[in-house]
Amino acid sequence: MALIVAMVLLLLITLVGLAAMRGTMMQQRMASNLYDRQVAIQNAEAAVRAATVLIPTQPALVWHNCQTAGTTCLPNPFNDSTLPSSAIHPVSAGTSAGAYTAGATAGYQPQYVVENMGNWVDQNANTGFGNTANSRNYGVQGSSSTAVYYRITARSGDPSVVKDRAVVILQAVIKQG
Repeated sequence: MALIVAMVLLLLITLVGLAAMRGTMMQQRMASNLYDRQVAIQNAEAAVRAATVLIPTQPALVWHNCQTAGTTCLPNPFNDSTLPSSAIHPVSAGTSAGAYTAGATAGYQPQYVVENMGNWVDQNANTGFGNTANSRNYGVQGSSSTAVYYRITARSGDPSVVKDRAVVILQAVIKQG
């Protein structure tokens, strides 16, 4: 009888141990996925910064002007079937301006697409009525200036290269001029 009780208790302890192991392995996978996503976010942010630095000096980076008649700008240009591969710019590795070297944990360079969103009113330089406290009292008619805005869509890496790792897409609208 003691042998049967000991075997049942041994079986129960084994089941508890297996359940604990399963929970630990699941937590390890969750932590790995979170780490992978954080690395991907950092890669995508680096691509946005690199493009921001390069746009003023390299106008050829701009894919197209979204205010041009007949031009359709999708929310995510990477999903646009008309996007040529030449408009997807990998961030160059190195130490020059606009360069970024992905760490060994990332294993791939980020990419970006730049679109010209057109000229819009520069909110910082607009002095029209209602934008400054005393303009109406002094008879100022106000003036508006414009600035060129660009949309940068960056992704942490090419999905065909990244395979089953996390891919993060970030967008930023920046003002030039």
